Amino acid sequence: MRILTNTLFTMLALLCATVLVHAQETATMKRTPDVPYVPTRQAVVDAMLKMADVKKNDVIYDLGCGDGRIVITAAKNFGATGTGIDINPDRIAEANKNAREAGVTDKVRFIEGDLFDADVSEATVVTLYLLPAVNMKLRPILMEQLKPGTRIVSHAFDMGDWEPEKTIEVDGAKIYFWTIPEKK
Repeated sequence: MRILTNTLFTMLALLCATVLVHAQETATMKRTPDVPYVPTRQAVVDAMLKMADVKKNDVIYDLGCGDGRIVITAAKNFGATGTGIDINPDRIAEANKNAREAGVTDKVRFIEGDLFDADVSEATVVTLYLLPAVNMKLRPILMEQLKPGTRIVSHAFDMGDWEPEKTIEVDGAKIYFWTIPEKK
């Protein structure tokens, strides 16, 4: 009986340890990216920022920022401040390195995180290069968080039935533009 009790106790301890380890791994596990990393060509970055009429007092948020080039360009060429958000820690490290090299670390920051959980309410301009399904999932979040008049610019992909105010083509890429409407 004693051997059986010790064996059951050992098995229970192992089971508890396994559950605890699995819970810790799950808690620290990052979600995989929703889109593959594909850098936006500089001509398209420039056109996106021009289309959004970025000025010095703007606050740019780039969701899925990759190497940070949109936020960095907005800071360097327009004097704007900005935040890039990406779920991939390698992209965030690269974006921070690029910001240091561009001399704009006082104007930009990069956050490793899930763009669906981000607070973007202080943005005056939001830039996107995401897939259509991701844009559609993000759309109600942007409508809820952003102030009326906030500009949204998307490289390559629209937002379903939300008609863009402007669409242009630059260097073979479509760029879409919307403004957050007044709240009803």
